[in-house]
Amino acid sequence: MTGVAARRRRNWRAWWAKQLIAWHWISAGVSLAAMLLFAITGITLNHAGAISAEPVVAERTAQLPGSLLRTLTAAAATKGTIPVPVATDIERQVALDVAGRPVEWSDGEAYVALPRPGGDAWVSIDLTSGAIRAEMTDRGWISYLNDLHKGRNAGSAWFWFIDVFAIACVLFSITGLLLLQLHAKRRPSTWPLVAGGVALPVVLAVFLIH
Repeated sequence: MTGVAARRRRNWRAWWAKQLIAWHWISAGVSLAAMLLFAITGITLNHAGAISAEPVVAERTAQLPGSLLRTLTAAAATKGTIPVPVATDIERQVALDVAGRPVEWSDGEAYVALPRPGGDAWVSIDLTSGAIRAEMTDRGWISYLNDLHKGRNAGSAWFWFIDVFAIACVLFSITGLLLLQLHAKRRPSTWPLVAGGVALPVVLAVFLIH
């Protein structure tokens, strides 16, 4: 009976190890690209003051046709979003999509802010003349990646991607820890390294962050 019990324990341990390895590499594959992105942008964010970037600002002007200006003026009474035909014409002329975006309505102007990762943009339409003014600011690809790291102005799809990525990272970390436990007997340095990895940020946070 002892031999049977030992064999069952070995079989159970082997099955458990295979499951952990499978989930470990699956979660690693899912999170690999994003983990590299977040690790690299962690460095660029930490040294943001040392990385210079000159914003590139572009301005555009256009004119809204009279019929569409009347449509926009009618929409101003309800303080809603830019009507679809007007938004379509604005995008055609200045290459900025204002459809469905919040609008700041004033007595003589409709203003739409268009923040984006790595830059900014806005569109202003004069409600009297129909004159369109637009401005786009590009702060470079490092700023773009940094904003993705923070989830700044990146939209709902990126919001949910960060959640999925975070779950994959948690799974990767937990399965890695359980695999360490399975092999710790043959690797004496396992738990000292784990303890050091846990203790270091705690010590820094408690004693060196003010």
